[in-house]
Amino acid sequence: MSTRLKICGLRRRQDVQYLNEFPPDYAGFILSEGFGRSIVMGTFYELRSYLDKGIQTVGVFVNEPIAEIVRCAYNEELDVIQLHGEEDEGYIRALREIFHGEIWKAVRVRTAEDIAAADRLPVDKLVLDSFSAASHGGTGTLAPWDIIVQNRPQKPFFLAGGISPENAAQAIEAVQPFGVDASSSLETDKWKDREKIRAMVETVRRM
Repeated sequence: MSTRLKICGLRRRQDVQYLNEFPPDYAGFILSEGFGRSIVMGTFYELRSYLDKGIQTVGVFVNEPIAEIVRCAYNEELDVIQLHGEEDEGYIRALREIFHGEIWKAVRVRTAEDIAAADRLPVDKLVLDSFSAASHGGTGTLAPWDIIVQNRPQKPFFLAGGISPENAAQAIEAVQPFGVDASSSLETDKWKDREKIRAMVETVRRM
């Protein structure tokens, strides 16, 4: 099975046009306010209307009230909900009662137990990211590949944290993830870059 690709942090119509031209498997939109690359729901609905229907949409949320997530996903605009905060088993089970798409949990990996604890959660997939005390993601810092390789979860997982066109092939070969997740590495001056997206898609598709 080929490695899947998620490109996250889309904010502009140009970003969507780049993905339509060089389609990944998943497009990520950060829908919690106050974080880098966040967008409001009106912008999301507009961008979603331009996105090729073959690309699945991922809504990224950080410690949001469940009611707010449901409001965002009420008309099936989201294929996947990615939880990127401290959401626990009870929260996830409550969300599953309402949302019938996939639920992913992002993990800022420092130790083997970080991975094991997330693997016990009732989610479909994990996103294994680098740890930062200052941010919930999007730092561009590499995740600890060695810890992940030595403590692989049972669930399918995306490898995030500094995955770029330059190191994606190495990351896939070394870690063997279900998919890779890229955001800041595909930007120039903090905005998505067409050529970097093209290079990323072409690199992953060769694997």
